[in-house]
Amino acid sequence: MPHVLAVLVAALLFGTTGTAQALGPADTTPLGVGVARMLVGGTVLGVVAFLLARPHRRRADRPVFGARPFALMAATAVALTVYQPLFFLGTATNGVAVSTVIALGSAPVLAGVMEWALTRRLPSRTWIGATALATVGVVLLGVGGGAGTDGAEPVGVLGALGAGASFAVIAVAQRRLLDAGWDAFTVVGAMGAGSAVLCLALLPFVDLSWITEPSGILMAAWLGLATIAAAYALFTWGLQGLTAATAATLTLGEPLTAALLGVTLLGEQLSPLAITGLIVLGAGLAALAWGSRRQADPAPFAVEG
Repeated sequence: MPHVLAVLVAALLFGTTGTAQALGPADTTPLGVGVARMLVGGTVLGVVAFLLARPHRRRADRPVFGARPFALMAATAVALTVYQPLFFLGTATNGVAVSTVIALGSAPVLAGVMEWALTRRLPSRTWIGATALATVGVVLLGVGGGAGTDGAEPVGVLGALGAGASFAVIAVAQRRLLDAGWDAFTVVGAMGAGSAVLCLALLPFVDLSWITEPSGILMAAWLGLATIAAAYALFTWGLQGLTAATAATLTLGEPLTAALLGVTLLGEQLSPLAITGLIVLGAGLAALAWGSRRQADPAPFAVEG
């Protein structure tokens, strides 16, 4: 149960991302916000996580670093970097509530498919039932959209789906690293530090003049420290006791949070169909959390050589 709660808290922090960006300076761009977010969050996450991982590096049975773990760690760093502009493109085009739902609503299904492709093991019945229920809620919320709208813009939908695929890659790759014996803080620290380095290379190509404004400083600090450093540390720690598919489903608490914040703080309006979707989505999350209350998910899958 602690692992479930850790991922749910991470999802709540993830869910503030779009609202924080919307309340920030008006002259930002999706790429600029994403780069600033990762430079702050990735750097802090890398430093803190590697300090916390120090005791694990002294273990006699620690895993050997080689091409495979390097490739998996690099994949998480690239996926986290790509996630940023794709996610903010979606929120800028279709609003915080709908775009967050599309992005994170697609992640559990994609993570489940990836996990099955790698392990040939179907997720648990609890995951299948809860994810099906939550997915229905996501579809209702995405189709319903905002009140008085004609649905979501295709470009924003593609950006949100790309973000969802990126998150699925992170969950599956991290789960395999944990299964191979790597500790959670080394895994998440490598992802954060790697993404920060990649974003540093993008720095000459983005306009960050807005970051000198008070609202820009606050936005970059919150996005980096809360939605990256704290959230991903909690998510990866929680992933130790869950499958990638289950963890990805629990992160559907993010679109639930984003939708509520979009309505209460940003004045976004949801149609009756979208409101029904929120209720169904919440029911799916509750079912998954309840089903995980007594024991962890099935034993982690074996890592092929």
